[in-house]
Amino acid sequence: MANRLSDLFSNSRLVIGLLANLLSSICIVFINKWIYVHYGFPNMTLTLIHFVVTWLGLWVCQKMDIFAPKSLQPTKIIWLALSFCGFVAFTNLSLQNNTIGTYQLAKVMTTPVIIVIQTMYYKKTFSTKIKLTLVPITLGVILNSYYDVRFNLLGMVFATLGVFVTSLYQVWVGVKQHELQVNSMQLLYYQAPMSSAFLLSLVPFFEPLSGEGGIFGPWSFPALAMVMLSGLIAFLVNLSIYWIIGNTSAVTYNMFGHFKFCITLLGGYVLFQDPLSLNQGLGILCTLAGILSYTHFKLAEQEEGKSKLVQRP
Repeated sequence: MANRLSDLFSNSRLVIGLLANLLSSICIVFINKWIYVHYGFPNMTLTLIHFVVTWLGLWVCQKMDIFAPKSLQPTKIIWLALSFCGFVAFTNLSLQNNTIGTYQLAKVMTTPVIIVIQTMYYKKTFSTKIKLTLVPITLGVILNSYYDVRFNLLGMVFATLGVFVTSLYQVWVGVKQHELQVNSMQLLYYQAPMSSAFLLSLVPFFEPLSGEGGIFGPWSFPALAMVMLSGLIAFLVNLSIYWIIGNTSAVTYNMFGHFKFCITLLGGYVLFQDPLSLNQGLGILCTLAGILSYTHFKLAEQEEGKSKLVQRP
């Protein structure tokens, strides 16, 4: 009975974490879109502000004794911080140089690349059933993006680099939590300011610092208020990402990301009457079928693992 209550509590925490990530991720997409369209705020600068606000939020949390900071050597997390900067830079460059369809198609390749990295370098094994669930998911994204896929050499270079660095970043988020014996808040507390410093050094190469459209430009109060609101929601997004990966895996988080992609498409159709073709509808069904299959097989494997542990003398 005690084990069942413990499992129920753990599952409830996971569901709450996933819901927090789902709601905050959807909110931040619409708020950021509003900021870009109505105020023209620079993309990378907004990401920098997100991480600064995340660190300030964590600083407040530790002052309120919500968590206790753990002393970490900067050399232990420098590659994690750098990979985050690469992930942001190459993802933005991919979006800038590719169509939305090509960009989305590249993003879905993150999941198989994560599986390859974890198999080759971290000796993690995945069953054939788990690997096969990638087929309907990839097919679903292709169906959603088919008419918007356009290939160009520079765009493909940025997309490939983006997929590789993003995969490394997500794998390392989970690895570092276990390796350094820290929780999501403790790791993010040290990584956020380091990534902010690295991003600050990248911003001048991609965006203006002053004048129209620059971080030190003449922004109105409503624009700054929306940016701060975006930063607060980004704090929830970043924290929930670290928590989900630390308590599940990078692959599970990616599967959840595909689910969010489907929800966003359906939300655009229901709320804003965005056009949804038959191919896109089939694509959403294929992706959801793959996600449900992954969830079913993953839960079955976990139950099998628990039963084996119980049977051991």
